[in-house]
Amino acid sequence: MEEKSTPLEVCCGQESAGRDTCELPSVGFERTPRHKAMCPRCEEVGKAVSLRTVKSMLAVSLRSLSAREYFFCRSETCPVVYFADADSEVYRVGDVRERVYQKEPEAEQVFVCYCFRHRVGELRHGPESDRQARVQDIRAGIQKGQCACDLRNPQGSCCLGNVIALVHRIEDGRSHAGGSSASISFREA
Repeated sequence: MEEKSTPLEVCCGQESAGRDTCELPSVGFERTPRHKAMCPRCEEVGKAVSLRTVKSMLAVSLRSLSAREYFFCRSETCPVVYFADADSEVYRVGDVRERVYQKEPEAEQVFVCYCFRHRVGELRHGPESDRQARVQDIRAGIQKGQCACDLRNPQGSCCLGNVIALVHRIEDGRSHAGGSSASISFREA
């Protein structure tokens, strides 16, 4: 019997799905190690993002860009979204085109999946079957090469890990209240 592929392989195994930008563990290949830098505001380690990501997400003039290496600040409490090493440039929440999931993870109208336009509230308030269907929709889109995470997601990488983590948090909360304890795993249904 052939083992089904995991979303890790699907997400990280296709160049068009953002192999170099995905944050899920790599399967079958090594990613190039990236330079690390600290956010100048909160001093958390930033995640390297491509210049393409920053250019596509900024709502301010691109003439302000002077660095070649940028980082994404994931801290929910920090207003900085992107920064360049050595404190030369900082772009805040108001400087980007989209609301940022990592900055507002509880906001109902914030996208948790930017390519396929799934919002936090849709996952939070829908039945378990809807959550499962949305995760499968994302997986199907990734498999078809229809995602552009490096351009549409402010973190510059695949949202699947964020979506699955959110679903787990939602279901854990409901399981403590006596609801369903079913969860989405990294295996395809």
